[in-house]
Amino acid sequence: MTSQDLYRIRDFVPDFDAIAAEFAERSRRLAETAEVLADIRYGARDREVLDIILPPRLRAGAPLHVFVHGGYWRSGEKENYHLVAAPVLAAGGVAAIVEYDLMPGQRLQVLVDQVRRSVLWLEKHAGDFGADARRLTVSGHSAGAHLASFLAARGPQETAKSSLPSIRGLLLVSGIYDLAGIPHSFLRDEAQMTAAEATAWSPLTSNQLACPQRIIAFGGDETPPFHKQATALCEKLSAENTASELLPVRGLNHMNVVLDLADPEGQLGRRVADMTSLS
Repeated sequence: MTSQDLYRIRDFVPDFDAIAAEFAERSRRLAETAEVLADIRYGARDREVLDIILPPRLRAGAPLHVFVHGGYWRSGEKENYHLVAAPVLAAGGVAAIVEYDLMPGQRLQVLVDQVRRSVLWLEKHAGDFGADARRLTVSGHSAGAHLASFLAARGPQETAKSSLPSIRGLLLVSGIYDLAGIPHSFLRDEAQMTAAEATAWSPLTSNQLACPQRIIAFGGDETPPFHKQATALCEKLSAENTASELLPVRGLNHMNVVLDLADPEGQLGRRVADMTSLS
């Protein structure tokens, strides 16, 4: 008898498919009522595109909040995550949902670089769509939280000082911060992450950089790796005198935590709105 794979979320969330369908439906409804600037290109690859979602009464100098979706690095489409823009729009901000390539077609280093370049592009072009680059914040979920963390971190083996955006806040939700177990998990065939990649891109062994606000959140009903790794990342940051906040959210699992993030009245949705308003 083999032990249960704690990374295989479907085994722990009975309504996994129903929640995923709700992501898509709520995103579709939001896109029908909001102004969406779709498939804006930040690079040359097919998936190097992003969507910008504008608030109903856009004011010049609006804050800009970027979301990086999850999917264990091997799945996910930005269109199905438009729902996360709701708290941003409610706070008068501009939302951006970024896309990136997927493993195993591309390697993890490419994905990290794409997320960095997408946010650098948004920082440079914020004024083109009424946003203020100085009011830039970012959130990410699951693999998206992992990738977003490298907007304020450098991998242990990075030698070149690649450009990083100047962000005012990070909200990392249900992230994977120690990749050592991923090559041996159910993802071994789906993502084909190598042990070398896991070593090179684990936030827990990376050089974490200062960020004015860094919130590390997870659902209370998630499996132990998500609890343990969020706590360990906060402890690492504290030991390095880098500010962070650990935020467990009771009653939420790895899927419905996104619904809370997308709810202007949800615990995480309120944090997005607050982060957007104060940036």
